[in-house]
Amino acid sequence: MLTTLRSHAHLPEATALAGMQHVLIVLRSDSVIPANCPDQGLLSATLARRNLDITDLETEAVSANNSEGGLRVWLMLDPDKSTFEKHSRLREGFSLLLDEEPAAVDVILCAETDVAEHLAGLAAYVGLVNGTPLPKGLENLTLWGSASGLHEARADAEGNVLARSLIALPPNALTPSDYRRRIDELASEQAWKVETFDLQRLREMGAGAFISVAQGSEANDAAIVRISYTPTNAQGRVALIGKGICFDTGGHNLKSADSMIGMHEDMAGSATVLGLLLSATRLNLPIQIDAWLALASNDISPRASRQGDVVTALDGTSIEIVHTDAEGRMVLADTLALAARDTPDLMIDFGTLTYTMIQALGYRYSGVFSSTDQLGQQAVQAGIRSGERMSTFPMDEDYADALDSKVADICQCTLDDDAPDHIHAALFLKRFTHELPWLHVDLSAASCDEGLGAVSTDQTGFGVAWGIRFLKDWLEAQGKPAVSL
Repeated sequence: MLTTLRSHAHLPEATALAGMQHVLIVLRSDSVIPANCPDQGLLSATLARRNLDITDLETEAVSANNSEGGLRVWLMLDPDKSTFEKHSRLREGFSLLLDEEPAAVDVILCAETDVAEHLAGLAAYVGLVNGTPLPKGLENLTLWGSASGLHEARADAEGNVLARSLIALPPNALTPSDYRRRIDELASEQAWKVETFDLQRLREMGAGAFISVAQGSEANDAAIVRISYTPTNAQGRVALIGKGICFDTGGHNLKSADSMIGMHEDMAGSATVLGLLLSATRLNLPIQIDAWLALASNDISPRASRQGDVVTALDGTSIEIVHTDAEGRMVLADTLALAARDTPDLMIDFGTLTYTMIQALGYRYSGVFSSTDQLGQQAVQAGIRSGERMSTFPMDEDYADALDSKVADICQCTLDDDAPDHIHAALFLKRFTHELPWLHVDLSAASCDEGLGAVSTDQTGFGVAWGIRFLKDWLEAQGKPAVSL
């Protein structure tokens, strides 16, 4: 359960402050300690003892215990810095407090009203996404100095925590059938509509690309699951598609032991979509959203696909299988084709798809491909505003020559170690969007050692906050209201 969030527009009285045990004090960047800063004498003494100046709080959080034994942490934030930088600084401050596994944390915002309102949402989000997963759990988070802008922070945090909690589950606790049960339970709670395309139905429909991955699993429990959120005030229709490979052995092109570690996280794209759907529901976002989750395991067995097999996708495209460890694009191909049948206004797919994207960006950005330059620019701007950074990549048609096949309409991938596989994967997926407006997010930042931006855990939940920001911006770009009516 997410931490309880409370807020007060005013700063705490001295008597209330004295009783607080774990306090984060956020100051606006300045050359002097502001007059309303709590425990000014303790801060001054701490800075003097460490031979620091007040401006050093812009790069380093400082902590000290007061005479009652309470822990105080001070830091400075420049409102003009990027969201990512502000998230990172707040995470540093919260970490000093959360290391003690407190039941409650108070955040005091010492800034003028407009700045405090801006910082309140950032602090609430960072506190909620990091307080919830603790072994003991943060029960209460209280903000002093602003009572505005917290609803979206809480919604984003709840979606992020859902995504990370799913990604962290071991593979024997989140098989496709386990995943489907969890989805049904969540859908019942949120009044979502669920439609399941199981293997029998997909075979009858001719979803050969998806089946080529799923057929190697003895459990026979793979499925494409559609979850629909339909607000009464919908201003548009969006399809969100998530890669949900619950474990990836690589198939007959078996991964090495060290490469197979962490492959239960290959369902991060689907978890991102589910978290994004939850956040959108909490915000009553005025968009009809169909979430399409491609749930399967890429197992090795006598029934598993082989190199050289030719399969036919749902839309009739024949595909030559070149490498069985390029399974993500196969399950996404049929899922995109299925989602495209409803002709949504926009499709966005998410997946931990290629190692070449990690080689290109590392783990601190995710890559995005777009059907138009305008969508790509909006994606990057949403990354800047949300603190989940995106970088665009080219998708020119001459790259597609590498996917020419002599026996099918298209090759799944190439075997060239020097090939830009992230670009080839995007071009492969584009074929199944049927020219609809589309974004492909290759989640190279789904996992980052020691956390990223606002999030302290290795699993980042990347894409949830970005997705909410992008969908709001997308609506506004069309002249439609981005708030509930």
